[in-house]
Amino acid sequence: MERNGKMSELTMSVQAVTGQMREGDFLIDVRTPVEFESSHPTGAQNIPLDQIDSQETLNAFRSSENRDIYLICQSGTRAKMAQQKLKKHCIEGTIVIEGGLNAWKEADLPTLNGKKSISLERQVRIVAGSIVVLGTLIGWGIHPTGFALSAFVGAGLVFAGITDTCGMAILLSKMPWNRRGISPAVRGCSVQSQ
Repeated sequence: MERNGKMSELTMSVQAVTGQMREGDFLIDVRTPVEFESSHPTGAQNIPLDQIDSQETLNAFRSSENRDIYLICQSGTRAKMAQQKLKKHCIEGTIVIEGGLNAWKEADLPTLNGKKSISLERQVRIVAGSIVVLGTLIGWGIHPTGFALSAFVGAGLVFAGITDTCGMAILLSKMPWNRRGISPAVRGCSVQSQ
């Protein structure tokens, strides 16, 4: 199934998106609610990656087949993951905004800024770095098996880099400090005239 004649895995630059996006199209930010509250494109609706394939969201997308679905995250990785999840449920023709919110801001497009928070990517770096330091200290001061903890985290980071998926990010996105303020799925979710 194709949406509006588009292939199922489409990416576009922010410049191309702004030239093509119509009023009523979906602009979905798949970052955590806390990241969304911190800063998001004007007109975007927050549906976190782990909820993008909820039945309510899928039903809303299916009942609006004439509307395009634009997906955005911080840099593009989670938006691509959301695109794959939707494809598994036969929601095709979604468009990933290349470069994500970083590119959106660089293009000086309308953005709403709110309460600052630590991005999920920074949280992963903080936790991974802390575990490596802790494992090293345990290895030097208590028992050599502490080095295995550091090696495990290092291997996890290599795996995340190769596969472009991060188990630690998935776990951190489910933490209470990243879950507050989740907006209702897709109801009234459309781009307004900008």
